[in-house]
Amino acid sequence: MNIDAILASMTPEIYARLRQAVETGKWPDGTPLNEAQKASSMQAVMLYQAKIEKSSEHMTVGENGEIVHKSKADFKRSLNSELDNKNTIARFKQDDI
Repeated sequence: MNIDAILASMTPEIYARLRQAVETGKWPDGTPLNEAQKASSMQAVMLYQAKIEKSSEHMTVGENGEIVHKSKADFKRSLNSELDNKNTIARFKQDDI
């Protein structure tokens, strides 16, 4: 299977499952990954991060396959701009709750 076919068939849900499996060493049902599954899952996750996901994480894989490290200031800026755009934080006073 070529890279384009892999990316075309990988949904965000599949990516999330593969990433969780790589992080925990287990499939969602608790079955441990064997060495071949670990290697191929990690490659698929890195491929997805590099080509599809526009990650705001401190460290990720860039399009050219290189590990990308953001400076602390860049990372904070990207988080702040995401929060400004999404308005994801609800703020309450203690008496409001």
